[in-house]
Amino acid sequence: MRAAVAGVCALALLAGPWARPAAAQGDTTQAGATPAAAAPATAPQDKQQEQQQRIERLDAEMKDSSAVQKRLAAEVAALEGDRAKLNEALLDTAIRVRETEGKLDASEQRLLLLSREAADIKESLEARRAVLAEVLGGLVRLGRRPPPALMVRPDDALESIRSAMMLGAVLPELKAETDLLASELAAQERVRQDTARERDALAELKRSLADERARTAALIEEKKNSLQQGEAALAEEKTRAAALAAEAGNVRELMERMETEISATRKAAQEAAQSEAAQGAGGSATDRLAALQNPGRLSPGVPFEDAKGLLKLPVGGAVLKAFGADDGYGGQEKGMSLGTRIEAQVASPSDGWVVYAGPFRSYGQLLIINAGNGYHILLAGMDKITVELGQFVLSGEPVGIMGRGPQLVSSAGLGTAQPILYVEFRKDGNSIDPTPWWATSESEKVRG
Repeated sequence: MRAAVAGVCALALLAGPWARPAAAQGDTTQAGATPAAAAPATAPQDKQQEQQQRIERLDAEMKDSSAVQKRLAAEVAALEGDRAKLNEALLDTAIRVRETEGKLDASEQRLLLLSREAADIKESLEARRAVLAEVLGGLVRLGRRPPPALMVRPDDALESIRSAMMLGAVLPELKAETDLLASELAAQERVRQDTARERDALAELKRSLADERARTAALIEEKKNSLQQGEAALAEEKTRAAALAAEAGNVRELMERMETEISATRKAAQEAAQSEAAQGAGGSATDRLAALQNPGRLSPGVPFEDAKGLLKLPVGGAVLKAFGADDGYGGQEKGMSLGTRIEAQVASPSDGWVVYAGPFRSYGQLLIINAGNGYHILLAGMDKITVELGQFVLSGEPVGIMGRGPQLVSSAGLGTAQPILYVEFRKDGNSIDPTPWWATSESEKVRG
């Protein structure tokens, strides 16, 4: 009902100061209109101008795109050959992407709340349609037939007293209804303006995210090109890894065979063992954080066991299922499932070597990272993996991109259409609870 009243008020306003000038303008236009014979002569000129404007817009867009590409190419060229600076730029960009994705989530939530508030106001107005119709009718009648004045004629005195008594009973309620209507219409307008501002902010965040993703892709491509391993050898390793994945019955068997039969993976395992032998244990939390902030490191900054409480979740989003939760089949979850944004960036939780990257059974796209000392990290459910076999990745470095929906067969039971990332920690081939490793601010997001 309130929406109808709002419409009546709006029509009343439009019918006032703006209706007559519009009509007058229409009359003037008609009176001073160009003869029909002149219209065909101007039509080609209008089409030509419109086409010219469209060409100018396309040129401007192409120039903008070209400028962005040149800027990215210049940034990447400046980093060429400097691995530490390349890693640092990649990590910084990954942080900005993660922050922008978080801002997008918050903006979308605010838009959802504004939409619900607008719906509540509309429902309230609709529910009071009959009451407000009576209020408006009463106001109209009062305007057309005002009550008689007391000091006019003696025979009007009785009618004046009766009118005053009726008005005294009706006007307070009428005023209350009018005030409520005005406040709700004002709230409706405020929500409309807030929604418009939030949509503009959301559009700007999406443009910023697109720029940061383009920069991330360019940096990842440059890092791939800088890898020492030959393309032919890498292609052969990938083929052999795919064959092993087809033969392996489970993840444990896959990892064991990869580390004995694939040279890139075997080399990664050997480097992990050497790193463990060279690393000192312990150190303060400040020292461990400082070690993880060196972008030029070629081995884990701290032993994985000592990284507890320091690691960030690989992607922003809520935890849909935690480690140890009921898996729906009478067992317990061996990892955790995170609901993510569409095409969200996935980062490596920890330093480590990539020992598998590709599809594997119900896991979909599976990434396995050897974190050293018998620890492995499994990431599954991505649409695209952006790292290669044998590559050393840093904590926070982009390693994949989510798709537009669930990629895991087992994710169907979660009852959500959003992309889902599965994360599993393993120690000597057995699944372990990853919770102690997450930074406090991240672990607080776990639900259920």
